[in-house]
Amino acid sequence: MSQVIATGSIHGTLLSPGSCSSYERAQKLLKPATFSSIVFQSKGNKCSQIGFKSFHVSARKSAPVNVVPVSPEDDSKIEEHLQHLRGVQKFGDDSAGMWSKPTFRRKTKIVCTIGPSTDTKEMIWKLAEAGMNVARLNMSHGDHASHQKVIDLVKEYNAQSKDNVIAIMLDTKGPEVRSGDLPQPILLNSGQEFTFTIQRGVGTTDCVSVNYDDFVNDVEVGDMILVDGGMMSFLVTSKTEDSVKCEVVDGGELKSRRHLNVRGKSATLPSITEKDWDDIKFGVDNQVDFYAVSFVKDAEVVHELKNYLKSCGADIHVVVKIESADSIPNLHSIITASDGAMVARGDLGAELPIEEVPLLQEEIISLCRSMGKAVIVATNMLESMIVHPTPTRAEVSDIAIAVREGSDGIMLSGETAHGKFPLKAVKVMHTVALRTEATIHGGQLPPNIGQVFKNHMSEMFAYHATIMSNTLGTSTVVFTRTGFMAILLSHYRPSGTIFAFTDEKRVKQKLALYQGVCPIYMEFCDDAEATFIRALDFLKEQGMVKEGEEVALVQSGRQPIWRFQSTHNIQVRKV
Repeated sequence: MSQVIATGSIHGTLLSPGSCSSYERAQKLLKPATFSSIVFQSKGNKCSQIGFKSFHVSARKSAPVNVVPVSPEDDSKIEEHLQHLRGVQKFGDDSAGMWSKPTFRRKTKIVCTIGPSTDTKEMIWKLAEAGMNVARLNMSHGDHASHQKVIDLVKEYNAQSKDNVIAIMLDTKGPEVRSGDLPQPILLNSGQEFTFTIQRGVGTTDCVSVNYDDFVNDVEVGDMILVDGGMMSFLVTSKTEDSVKCEVVDGGELKSRRHLNVRGKSATLPSITEKDWDDIKFGVDNQVDFYAVSFVKDAEVVHELKNYLKSCGADIHVVVKIESADSIPNLHSIITASDGAMVARGDLGAELPIEEVPLLQEEIISLCRSMGKAVIVATNMLESMIVHPTPTRAEVSDIAIAVREGSDGIMLSGETAHGKFPLKAVKVMHTVALRTEATIHGGQLPPNIGQVFKNHMSEMFAYHATIMSNTLGTSTVVFTRTGFMAILLSHYRPSGTIFAFTDEKRVKQKLALYQGVCPIYMEFCDDAEATFIRALDFLKEQGMVKEGEEVALVQSGRQPIWRFQSTHNIQVRKV
C-alpha cells in the first residue's frame, strides 16, 4: 500500500485592529514584482504583529491523499521566499547589473553552440559561469578532431565543477541541400537570371552546383527557392535534365555552401545520412548526452536510431528537430517516440509560411509538456548579437515568450559559435529568462500530463510535491538513479528549485537540460537518513538553501532507493 508522510509547522499571525487585511497583505506579497514596485518602494505604515499561535500537524494515511494546507512561519520568511522565487535583484545593489554573474537560480536552461568564437578552455569556462547549461556541437561544421577537443574540455569542466554541470548535445547535419563552392562571393540583383545545377564543381557568376542529385526532380516551375532561410530567394522559371533556371527575386551576396530550401517542400532524402551515422557513432564513443536529429519526418527514424543506440548499450536521449514541412502531420507520433523536441524555426519558416511559425512553436511546446518531453526553442533568438553588443527589443520579447510558453531550453546558434559577443549573448539570455520567470505564477500544470504518467504512482507524488512547493515556497529534494523522478517533477513546474541528487554522473549531465532541475552528484550510502543529512548539509554549504529554510524531500520513482517498491513518501524538513 502506498504511504504518504506530510509534516510541517503551521503558524498563524494575528494582526492588530485597523491594520491592513490579511487578504490585502497576501495580494501585495504574492503579486509579481514590477519595476516600479522595486524602485519606488512604499514607505508607508506597515502591518504590525501582536502575537503568534502555532501548532504541529502530522498526516499519515494511505491513498486517497489529502493535501494539507500549510502557511509559512512569519511575514519576513514569506517575503524572503518570494524575493528568492522572483529572482529580482534589490534596487541599489550596484554589484548585480545585467552583465554580472548570476545571483539567483534560473529555471529555463540555455543551450550554446560551440564554434570558433568559443572553442577554447577559457571561453567554455566563461560560458559555463555566464549561464550555459548545454554545449551543442553542430556537425554541419568542423570535423571530429575539433569536436573532440570541445567534448574533452566540457568533460574537464564537469570534473572540476562541484555545483554546476554542462550536458553535451550532438546536432546531426541531416539531409541538407547546399550550394557548392564559389571562388568568391557573387552579388546577385533582383531580376537577374541564375542557374542551379547538379553537375559537380560548377561555380561561376551565373551558375553554381547543388549537392543533391534529385534537386531537379524535386522542384517545379513556379517554386520559390530560398537561400539561408530567406536571406535570398529565386523563382524557378524552367528546368532541364541537370539544371534549374531561376529569376532572382530577392538579391544579395551568395557565398559558398549556402543552405537551400524549397518553399512548402521537403527534400526526398533520408533523415539520417551516411555522414550522420558516422557522427552518431562518434557520439556513442564519446558518451554524449543528447542527439538533436535534423529533418525528422516520421517516427520510424527515431525508432531506428533508438534501436541502434540500444544495440550499442548507449544511454543517449534523442531530441527531434521539427524543421520540415513533412514533420508537421506526424508531429504527435514523432514526439511520442522521442525524448524531446527542438523547434528549429529557421528551416521551419523556410518550408512553411513564416506566419505559421509562432503558432507551431506554441503548439509544439504545449504538446511536449503534455507528453512529459523536453522542448527547446532555437534559431534567431539573439541573431543581432552576432555583430552587435546589445539585442533588439523584439529579440528580448522572443526569449520572454519562449520562457512563458514553458520551454525547457532556449538556444543560441551563431551568437556563440562565431559571433563577436558570445558572453554578452548568454548573459542577456540569462537575465531576460530570469526576469520573465519571476512573473510566472506557479501551479499552471500542462493539460493531460496526468495521462502520460498514469501508470506510475510517482505521478501522484510529483503532483502533491509540486502543490507543497507552491504552497510553502519550498525547494524540492529528490534522489534518483535514472533521472525519472526529477524529470517528472520538472514537467509539473514547481515554484522552487528541484535539487536532484544522483550517484550516476551520466544522469547528472542529462538532467542539466530539464527546466528547474539542479543536478548534483553524490555517492549514496546504505543509510537513508545519513544520505539525507549529507545532501542537506551540501546544499547549505553551497549556499543553495539557508539554515531554517524548509525543503520538500520526495522518495518516489520507478527505481526504489531506501524504500519498498510499493512505498512512496514526501517529507518537509527544516535545514
